[in-house]
Amino acid sequence: MELKVQPIDIKVGKYKIILNSIDAKELGVYEGDRVRVTGHVTVTAIVDFTEDMISPGMIGLYHEVKEQLQREWTEIVEIEPAEKPKSARLIRKNMDGEKLVQEEIYGLVKDIVEENLSEIELAAFLTSTYINDMTDDETEWLTRAMIDTGEKLEFAKGPIMDKHSIGGVPGNKISLLVVPIVAANGLLIPKTSSRAITGAGGTSDLMEVLAPVEFSASQVKEMTEKVGGVLVWGGATNIAPADDKLIKVEYPLSIDPHCQLLASIMAKKGAVGADNVVIDIPTGPGTKIANVQEGRKLARDLINLGERLGMNVDCALTYGASPIGRTVGPALEVREALKVLETGEGPNSLIEKSMVLAGMLLEMGGVAARGQGNELAMETLKNGKALAKFREIIEVQGGNPDVTYKDITAGEHTAEITAPANGYVLEFKNKRVVQIARLAGAPNDKGAGVLIHKKQGEPVKKGEPVLTIHAEKKNKLETALRNAQRDSPIVVEGMLLERVQSFKEV
Repeated sequence: MELKVQPIDIKVGKYKIILNSIDAKELGVYEGDRVRVTGHVTVTAIVDFTEDMISPGMIGLYHEVKEQLQREWTEIVEIEPAEKPKSARLIRKNMDGEKLVQEEIYGLVKDIVEENLSEIELAAFLTSTYINDMTDDETEWLTRAMIDTGEKLEFAKGPIMDKHSIGGVPGNKISLLVVPIVAANGLLIPKTSSRAITGAGGTSDLMEVLAPVEFSASQVKEMTEKVGGVLVWGGATNIAPADDKLIKVEYPLSIDPHCQLLASIMAKKGAVGADNVVIDIPTGPGTKIANVQEGRKLARDLINLGERLGMNVDCALTYGASPIGRTVGPALEVREALKVLETGEGPNSLIEKSMVLAGMLLEMGGVAARGQGNELAMETLKNGKALAKFREIIEVQGGNPDVTYKDITAGEHTAEITAPANGYVLEFKNKRVVQIARLAGAPNDKGAGVLIHKKQGEPVKKGEPVLTIHAEKKNKLETALRNAQRDSPIVVEGMLLERVQSFKEV
């Protein structure tokens, strides 16, 4: 069938076209089927339907298809039905509980990267792996395929260090301390990080307050070799690109299959050439890992996968039931981390956790003796070498190396949440604090977030501030404040939770 082209300049992240339902019926295709679109070149695309957006005799080409065909543009294209990719059948095989071989998994990941699978097919794959977890062999093959279908960093010298946090804890700004401490001791640490999906600020959102974070893989390599470390957004590097595509589908499903979690973490580490990796596994109420027992199992699985991939992996089970430091939100967190680097002083939770993880990396990298890493990390912080190295990292990424914590400003619109009674903070709801920060505008509004005055176990007086909400926009502050007042993120001893009365007649 020949159709006249109608470009649709919308990026959908996949090769997709729109047909009028009349033409689709004539061609014998349904929504989700594939067609080959041929001009001077041929592109396989997924079909969408419309009754009125595209007229009969026309074909709507989304941005990605248009870009492919524009290499040699034509106004008329020919389309014909195309078979589903082999990997679509492999998903059904996985759903039936059958095991996949290495070549099948590689083909599946390749189709994910090349946008040959629909969102429904990806959702089916993720759901099947959530129900039927992959074997150790399949997980290794999945990880290797995710590494091999993207760009990889190769350094002339090593060892290459890296760290990762499973997440789920507000205010997890420790990479801003760990990376410069490790790099200041002569080790290479090309830290690629994510942006927040459900949180109030991923490491990349934080670093973007100080410097650009979007670089190619070759630029990441060059900068790391020059100053010893970087803090960049992994999504701009094409490193393990399948991971980002799977995460986009996982989010609305609210699932995180075990094998995908392992592969997601280790593929990013393998792609940057990491030799030694420390993985932070926060545990406790409100985190992704409910208890220490689950944390130990995850640690064993990560260590086992690391061995299969030739990486040395150590895991740290950490306390995750309370925010790290006293800030949540990009600018607030950066200000707090910078102050620690500049003065050597700050919240114990932030300093202690950063020193422990940095110390583990220093020991694994051979620059500190066993059991002495924490001490060397603290010395690197106190003597100013970590700050000097962080300024080098900021500068090489295009930021202002002379910035100080006093230069970092939070949103000017503020509101306080006060204690309803005298007593102690008995409960601190992490997820609620993150939700309030997001309603205030974080992470997109860098100045939005929450400043924490009182944490769990600390004494408080009635009317005393417990939290301060910061926002760049007044309407967002009002929304966040209403939400916080409707369901308080803290519980104070002596606070009346609810009065339940009898229905006895008087």
